Amino acid sequence: MNGLQIILLLIVAGICGMGSVLDEAQTHRPLVACTLVGLVLGDITTGIILGGTLEMMALGWMNVGLAMAPDTAIASVISTILVITANQGIGEGIAIAVPLAAAGQALTIFVRTITVFFVHKADNYAAEGNFRGIEAMHLLALAMQALRVMIPTLIISMISAQAVSNFLNSIPEVITGGLQIGGGIIVVVGYAMVINMMDVPNLKPFFYIGFLFAAFTNFNLVGFGGLGLCFALLFIQLKYNSSNKTVVATEQASMTYDDDDLDA
Repeated sequence: MNGLQIILLLIVAGICGMGSVLDEAQTHRPLVACTLVGLVLGDITTGIILGGTLEMMALGWMNVGLAMAPDTAIASVISTILVITANQGIGEGIAIAVPLAAAGQALTIFVRTITVFFVHKADNYAAEGNFRGIEAMHLLALAMQALRVMIPTLIISMISAQAVSNFLNSIPEVITGGLQIGGGIIVVVGYAMVINMMDVPNLKPFFYIGFLFAAFTNFNLVGFGGLGLCFALLFIQLKYNSSNKTVVATEQASMTYDDDDLDA
């Protein structure tokens, strides 16, 4: 790993760290973070595959109230670096990502606790009418979230690939196997949550049609994406056409009643 790659990895890590609290561009999601890391390290295929696998796990990770979800940003960035530089498989990436997400969860709680100081300081600047001070406090708090992922990424980047490979190979198989099984269970739970959200009677026929196509045809993911887009457009057209016909029928019925009232 050369110096340029390390600098680019730090930039990606900072963007992912800030994205985990901004939630606007979703840069902290595994599919985005792993793909960017794979692009920097010259193995985008592994990045996409690992990102897609971790994304299925992260579907069930969300902040509910005061409960902090496992950290997807640090898990995605570091696991992808370790997998690509040490020539490990996707299973090892999942096994690495699970404990990293738990460690990142504790780290993000610590960082968010520190940023409370910046919030109170911003309140003081607001009372003084100091807008530049408020902006500075917001930027400093955001920088803390970026450093939360950048510092571990820098440490991992400075370690030689051989040392990383030896460390990963020294992990007992019972631990890596258990983590892989646990990660697979999390994937199933995350996908079940998505299906539960799709439990809309009007949309169920499309789900069953897609399942039949997947079971009895040789469609790839690109084909299914195009098929889903066509179904979505068809559903929207049928829905709005039905709504327009209902409105027209209602207006016609209203006009008929008005004519009867005038005749009377």
